Amino acid sequence: MKPERDQNNRKSYRDAWWIFGEPRRELRPALAELHRYIATVETSKHRFFQFLDKSILPDNKLIVIALESPTDLGLLSSRVHVGWALATGSTLEDRPVYVKTRCFETFPFPETTEQQRTSIGDLAEQIDVRRKKRQELHPKLKLTDVYNVLEKLRTGEELTDKDKQIHEQGLVTVLAELHDELDAAVLDAYGWADLAPALVGKPGGLTPSHNKTPEQEEAEETLLERLVALNAARAAEEVRGVVRWLRPEFQNPKGPAQRQTLIPDDAPAVAAGPAVKRPWPKTLAEQFRAIRELLAEQPAPVAPADLARCFKRAQTKRVSELLQTLDSLGQARQSEGRYSA
Repeated sequence: MKPERDQNNRKSYRDAWWIFGEPRRELRPALAELHRYIATVETSKHRFFQFLDKSILPDNKLIVIALESPTDLGLLSSRVHVGWALATGSTLEDRPVYVKTRCFETFPFPETTEQQRTSIGDLAEQIDVRRKKRQELHPKLKLTDVYNVLEKLRTGEELTDKDKQIHEQGLVTVLAELHDELDAAVLDAYGWADLAPALVGKPGGLTPSHNKTPEQEEAEETLLERLVALNAARAAEEVRGVVRWLRPEFQNPKGPAQRQTLIPDDAPAVAAGPAVKRPWPKTLAEQFRAIRELLAEQPAPVAPADLARCFKRAQTKRVSELLQTLDSLGQARQSEGRYSA
């Protein structure tokens, strides 16, 4: 190391040759209270995430995400996030590159129930633990090879003798089934289960693929459109000071962000709406966006009249029509006359 550092143009590198190049002043505090963290290789043919023990020091080729919840691992490992990463990231030759500022920081996580978090987390833990156990039993087994075989299974491509050996060592069929269950669970958490038949178990979930049907291509386009719309809604929330912290105890230790809560239909007449009403947009596109953003803030399903009371001069009939359109586009869910994001 010292002979190389002696030739370095930076004085700090030459003089303190035994010290790592740059101190990670943001990473180390973020990992301080964790027992493990999520990591993915920056440039990789297949996009997969796994837990690494806190004792492991990541190098510059790893993207580190300071989260230890198995639910977060499951959401990042899902087809929803991988599709977003493929669309927003860059490439090196023919390999996708995970750009944290575009792939992770812009990704809109779903609002989940406790049951959904448990289900997604259990599946993610199974995937992570099974892969590591198979690699312990077969030290030469590489995850890239495992996912190459998994993709061949999904495309129906014939396996070579080497592929069959990897298939057996990695229990690839079991891994594929777990990924399918995870993808279905995450789509359900977003409220987009309608896309599952065209996406779950189909090729291209973990890497770019040309073996796609028109139905799959349409579903992937719809998925990205919905994520973009959700991203815009979350960005608008943050402008208003509503932030959905992933680790509130670390990112926002003084307390969670406050949300605007709607007044139910059966509330007293004196509480007919929020104290400060929002202006009702003039254009159709802005009205759609305003309704979608406000709906995303609500902790429970609400009626059109509830939403209308939050705006100045908004008509319930008009709000109801917009909600019905959002429901038909898969950007809202309707049950017994009430809507949720």
